[in-house]
Amino acid sequence: MVHCYFETQSYYTVKAEVSNELRGTTAMANNQETSSETENSPSDGPICYCPLGGVMDLLSRRYAMQVVCVVGALGPARYSEIEDMFDDVSSSTLSTRLDELVAAGYLSREQYAEIPPRVEYELTEKGESLREKLDPLLEWVTEQESVQTES
Repeated sequence: MVHCYFETQSYYTVKAEVSNELRGTTAMANNQETSSETENSPSDGPICYCPLGGVMDLLSRRYAMQVVCVVGALGPARYSEIEDMFDDVSSSTLSTRLDELVAAGYLSREQYAEIPPRVEYELTEKGESLREKLDPLLEWVTEQESVQTES
């Protein structure tokens, strides 16, 4: 289940639970139909954050954001290069995250017909856009960590 969050003034409330089948545009369309009179403009009513459900579900998984940042920093990268950037990640977890990010369209996977087999991962346009959006978050986290160490 994905929760549909609406912003009303300065707090968020859970408006409805949306099943996985109703993610994305279907969920948005349903919410717009039921409250089209109150959502003509952002200042007129609540704003639906339903489309965030799928993205946040993927990005909240362990190592997902880090993989996007690592592949973005390395450029086309082989599995072993990505794995070397993590100290404690299991091979199955990293493989699963890479597969999920490829399936979601954030990474591309290129397999070469060589012996030994070679596979490279690279950010897609969508993945590069996500990485750019993550940069301010990483800067904020770095600032917060330095504030905590000073305290």
